[in-house]
Amino acid sequence: MKRVEEGMERVLFASRWLMAPFYVGLVVSLALLLFKFCQELLHFLPNVLDIKETDLIVWILTLIDLSLAGNLLLIVIFSGYENFVSKMEVGEHEDKPAWMGKVDFGGLKLKLVASIVAISAIQLLKTFMDIRHVTEQETFWQVVLHLTFVASGVLLALMDWIAGKARALHEGH
Repeated sequence: MKRVEEGMERVLFASRWLMAPFYVGLVVSLALLLFKFCQELLHFLPNVLDIKETDLIVWILTLIDLSLAGNLLLIVIFSGYENFVSKMEVGEHEDKPAWMGKVDFGGLKLKLVASIVAISAIQLLKTFMDIRHVTEQETFWQVVLHLTFVASGVLLALMDWIAGKARALHEGH
């Protein structure tokens, strides 16, 4: 019976590699995001001398939005792979992000929510910059959605804080 249990545990442990293709797919998504970023640059740069200041700001916010989405993808790719599949063997490479290998699942969730809140805030700012072309109802729902993301982030951080305190109390006794 012990051999069956050990065999089952080896299969279950090896199943983590089924997640690896998901992270490869996210790398493809990151490449597509880069393509869209370059497309935005190529579309907008030839007209930069003829645009209004508000249009320039909205365009810059779009680029920031794409950049934040790319950062979010990298966080998910690196942290998810390291937390659920295997440690990345990059040694002490000078370009290794300081947080790499140190973000646990709780930290990953908080970074995700923080990134989503930042992306939502930029979308909302873009709406306010172009308020003439957005209905009151669309603006209302964007504000509601943003506030929902903010509240979710605060509640998630609070739950992690409470869980950390409970763990500390449990380990202290």
